[in-house]
Amino acid sequence: MPMRPIVLKGEKVSLGVLLKEDMEKIWMWNNDREVVRTLADPSDVSTLEEWHRWYENLSLKKSSKRAFAILNEGNNLVGTVIVSRIDLRNGTAEIGYFLGREHWGKGYATEAVRLTLEYCFRYLNLRKVYAKTYENNTASIRVLEKNGFKLVGRLRKHAHTPDGYVDVLFYDLLREEWEK
Repeated sequence: MPMRPIVLKGEKVSLGVLLKEDMEKIWMWNNDREVVRTLADPSDVSTLEEWHRWYENLSLKKSSKRAFAILNEGNNLVGTVIVSRIDLRNGTAEIGYFLGREHWGKGYATEAVRLTLEYCFRYLNLRKVYAKTYENNTASIRVLEKNGFKLVGRLRKHAHTPDGYVDVLFYDLLREEWEK
């Protein structure tokens, strides 16, 4: 495995550069029905080739998207966090994240989001970060709220999941709120 640069280090997790070698594990997680049941399209089934293409395209989108590996204490990949829709003119970006099922409930996502906010506010100099999640994704709602995000909107019965139609919740966090 090649050396992986670490972007930010926390107590439980670090954010590292995503490597091509990570794609197989990410592909496996994205085809796990429990992992994807509350992601954007839980019915999607992807191929490893699609994930390799996604990885190759990341470098073309550097001005609007950054992807990080979430690494545990042993520097093992446990998930990913993506900063997308980066708008430097308006100082905003959206974040999204997920963990492999075997890494749920360990506080990894909460710390990964905290580190991502540090990256967004300190290094990208953003003024606001936002996220959306489904109402049935209580773990993600907890992660956002623990990191200071505020619920700012709701699209009622907007997305289809295996649990039926659910509300899409919108959260945001302003830089001055994060700095407190």
